[in-house]
Amino acid sequence: MKHLFLTPILLTLICLPALAASDPSVLTGDTQLLWPQGTTPGAIGTGIGHEPSLTVYLPPKNKATGTAIVVCPGGGYGGLALDHEGEQIGQWLIKEGIAAFVLQYRHAPNYGHPIPLMDAQRAVRTVRAGASQWGIKTDRIGILGFSAGGHLTASTGVLHTGEQPDATDPIDRVSARPDFMVLLYPVITMQDDFTHKGSRKNLLGATPDPKLVERYSLERQVNASTPPAFFAHTTDDQAVPVENSIQLYLAIHKQGLPVEMHVYEKGRHGLGLGGGDAAFATWPAHCIDWLRVRGLLD
Repeated sequence: MKHLFLTPILLTLICLPALAASDPSVLTGDTQLLWPQGTTPGAIGTGIGHEPSLTVYLPPKNKATGTAIVVCPGGGYGGLALDHEGEQIGQWLIKEGIAAFVLQYRHAPNYGHPIPLMDAQRAVRTVRAGASQWGIKTDRIGILGFSAGGHLTASTGVLHTGEQPDATDPIDRVSARPDFMVLLYPVITMQDDFTHKGSRKNLLGATPDPKLVERYSLERQVNASTPPAFFAHTTDDQAVPVENSIQLYLAIHKQGLPVEMHVYEKGRHGLGLGGGDAAFATWPAHCIDWLRVRGLLD
């Protein structure tokens, strides 16, 4: 007979939701559905993979800045890197006084366009609608993403939608526009020259409509309402060429909008917070400096 042993750390994680119920200032780890169970639009099933959710990480009240970030893990629109591009990011952000909401969005093989963007927009709306509950300021809600999650992040910023005052769901009555974007080695273009073909296939299909390729080539969709953006990428990235970030950076810059980019010479794709790479591991500090300069960490 096999015995199950639970370490003190694991026990702590299991007990976190109960602890959070009595003290909302702690790191909760609570997960909540974006739509009530069984009502997710476009769903072809129920449960994990069919009902998108947010896992909530809240900083202690004495460190909270009122800023929040929706986190979009990468995975080529075919999976989710929920550890190094999800949970680890939530843990980092709460240490900086930032509330984090890790998004589990729908993806291939069951879902493609327009479902991931629908989920991300709903996530921003959910955080904004519940801002008072979580101690968040409604004009300090950003979105952060890695790789294909970076494409979803940029899509949410560039293709954002505003309030729907006549919506029956109160969450849909608030804006889905993020106040800022943080983009880490993001997929940006769907054009043949620099796209990540796996992400494009999973999102748009094997033979995508040229109109969708154009719409989701985000460097071509920037306008005056695009949010401020921070980028980090490596020239050495063999999966998602650095030209993805460069093209969107230039498009935002040409609009005269706030934007900052850090390009590192070396470093593989998918490093998350650093992945042991001493150079790329400096991006989180640069990002915090950028947020501070923008007045988001007062």
